[in-house]
Amino acid sequence: MLNEIPARLQRKLDVRTAENALRGLRHFDAAIDFSSNDYLGYAQHPFIREQVIRQLETWKRTGSGGSRLLTGNHPAMEELEARVAAFHHAPAALLFGSGYEANSGLLSAIAGKDDTILYDSLCHASMREGIQLSPGRSLSFKHNDVQDLERKLSSASGEKYVVTESVFSMDGDTAPLIDLAGICRRHGAYLIVDEAHATGVMGKGGVGMVAHFQLEEEVFARVYTFGKGLGQQGAAVACSEKLRSYLINFCRPFIYSTAPALALVAAVQAAYDLLERDNTALASLQKLMEESIALLPVSGMPTAIRTIIVPGNDRVKEVAGMLQQNGFLVLPVLSSTVPAGAERLRICLHAFNTMEQVSALAGLLKKSGVA
Repeated sequence: MLNEIPARLQRKLDVRTAENALRGLRHFDAAIDFSSNDYLGYAQHPFIREQVIRQLETWKRTGSGGSRLLTGNHPAMEELEARVAAFHHAPAALLFGSGYEANSGLLSAIAGKDDTILYDSLCHASMREGIQLSPGRSLSFKHNDVQDLERKLSSASGEKYVVTESVFSMDGDTAPLIDLAGICRRHGAYLIVDEAHATGVMGKGGVGMVAHFQLEEEVFARVYTFGKGLGQQGAAVACSEKLRSYLINFCRPFIYSTAPALALVAAVQAAYDLLERDNTALASLQKLMEESIALLPVSGMPTAIRTIIVPGNDRVKEVAGMLQQNGFLVLPVLSSTVPAGAERLRICLHAFNTMEQVSALAGLLKKSGVA
């Protein structure tokens, strides 16, 4: 029995195999990284590693030991929350073990059964899961379509929540935050923004797009994820003191999860230290984001994510394999992660990449006939 699975599960695996979409775990070595979310190179930065070792020697422990409402709280966690709030211009923040946990926990906790959550159709799976777990009604609006959102808000009932990402993870485009904030103001709706791919990357000093556009007072809650630009793990919901208190009392993933390890807390603190003390990596990345537009086009505001559509799982895997054979780590995004026909190469820029590398990558893409 241990070597078998139910027939229904086997059929689903068989379908994935037939579609050339079966996933597996791999290691990628000795390649020029154009795939990871480690935009600033902080995942391997010696300063962060040294700071974590020093801090753990002081604390004499690595883990938290329990949920934060029981034995798992620690002054360092509250210090990190205050740091995140101050850096991103928010009154308060609440720490979570991952961006997925923060998004799903926040969105499952806030709406009542008579309320409505309206979300961009390209929102991340973590946000969609939180919405599905919520007792409230939900409606999607067309991607970045403010007219469609306004039409649907006009007929929505109860408290209204509008959910979007500032930088969309699969396409790399940006949300029209100023317009969305205005619509929410007119309709008395609460705006929630996932800043996962903007944290440490977008805006002056890496504050993210909400603060970049000075919309802090217009946004009900923001989620800052530490596993992308900061190169670590975890996330925080930046919000009012009252919403923080509400989540501590009613957000089930927060209440019933072991608190993040102190090793993680130390790493994130060190990442913010580095971001504030030395802007070399951020300046290099933002310069590359601008200068690479001609070779790797972007729709709207330049971000670190560029997308090349290569329809078909077979074809996109073939092109990705060719790039990897030439020393470039670029991975394919297959259906069903994206719709069939919208399979793509998702290219991520980093502070440690060069324009020469971007040019070489673009040349290979052109030679393959996909760009």
